[in-house]
Amino acid sequence: MSLGSAPSSPPQPSAPLMSIGEVLAQLRPEFPDTTISKLRFLEAEGLVEPQRTPAGYRKYSRDDVARLRFVLTAQRDQYLPLRVIRDQLAERESSPPARPTLVAVRADAPPPAESRLTRAELLERSGLDEATLLEVERLGLVGPVAPGRYDGEALAVAQAVAGLARYGLEPRHLRAYRASADREVGLFAQLLAPMMRQSDPAGRARAAETARELAGLSQQLHAALLRAGLRETLGR
Repeated sequence: MSLGSAPSSPPQPSAPLMSIGEVLAQLRPEFPDTTISKLRFLEAEGLVEPQRTPAGYRKYSRDDVARLRFVLTAQRDQYLPLRVIRDQLAERESSPPARPTLVAVRADAPPPAESRLTRAELLERSGLDEATLLEVERLGLVGPVAPGRYDGEALAVAQAVAGLARYGLEPRHLRAYRASADREVGLFAQLLAPMMRQSDPAGRARAAETARELAGLSQQLHAALLRAGLRETLGR
């Protein structure tokens, strides 16, 4: 080596691959409902493609874990069906951002299921007052999941009620929403029943994904019908 030449730096070792158990241990603190069966289901659905050892064991890279975290976050916070999440992943990977870490973010996302709101927090974050919340609860639009504790769905409903109230709609005007939702739940429950009777975790994972898909399609149909009706009202 000539004088003054800088010594070459040794090659950086690649990050070690992880077993499915190690990946589960990383994800469980943030997504406590995740199981090995759920990870296998997401692989079967094409959301992640871990490497395989000659013996057939799965080995996950850091990018694989980032994809899984993106998928689980989108399911938990945005209730997106897997086909939509798959499209989002494909779009991100076709034009990667400057910082390649996959993160699913929604500004108004409700708190995760394991994070419960107190009644005071629900009132503060939704903008409802105590009297209105009592009326909303009486009508069955919102209810605690545990004594004095509310989940993200309750927050989403309370925020929507508060928003509609600014236009003069009172909780009593919203009873039809509850009745309509109950009818849809009954209809979809019939479709999900055969899947729920399966004892294997993969069958239940498929049922949960089907439920998200049905909910998304229902929202799409409702919004389209509402827009069409309002166009007629506006004479357009």
